[in-house]
Amino acid sequence: MPELPEVETTVRGLARFLDGQRIVRAAVNRPDMRRPFPVDLVQTLTGATVTGLARRAKYGIIHTDRDRSLIFHLGMSGRWRIDPADDDKHDHFVIETASSRFALCDPRRFGWVDLADTATLDSWPSFAAMGPEPLGPDLTVEHLKTALLGRKQAIKLLLLDQRIVAGLGNIYVCEALFRAQIRPSRAGGRVSRAALARLVPA
Repeated sequence: MPELPEVETTVRGLARFLDGQRIVRAAVNRPDMRRPFPVDLVQTLTGATVTGLARRAKYGIIHTDRDRSLIFHLGMSGRWRIDPADDDKHDHFVIETASSRFALCDPRRFGWVDLADTATLDSWPSFAAMGPEPLGPDLTVEHLKTALLGRKQAIKLLLLDQRIVAGLGNIYVCEALFRAQIRPSRAGGRVSRAALARLVPA
């Protein structure tokens, strides 16, 4: 499954070709992936100009000048193909600009796409309860100490909880705990402040 670094790489790659461009065509090639496509997706995007791209946890975000943002999740096997040489039967959603074509290809169809009002993006259901970004300034020792206070669950499981830290998956939690010299099975509430001080930069 694509984790936070893979989604960040995807967003940066898309931004090189898509940021500032006008979408001249949008098309859905099936009614759904993991979830149904928004009914107004094609109408909202066709003619819209991309005003920026971003990432929140494991979600990519494409902002438009219509005060609406496209949110995508890559699921287990999803990826964006830029200017593909040929069509793929798993290209379920396509957007085109005057110079490029972008196809969301997902053989297993665990990914999905949604639209949200840009101004209220933080209250979009999947974002509303999320904790801070692991690479952002809000992930601090104090935040973790408060979030883990009295918790008996293993620290590894707690770090996978998106309400505590947004976007972490199994691989990077394991690596961070190893670098911070914290046993993954240790109860979250028993991790010392000194250990958390090692964990935040890890």
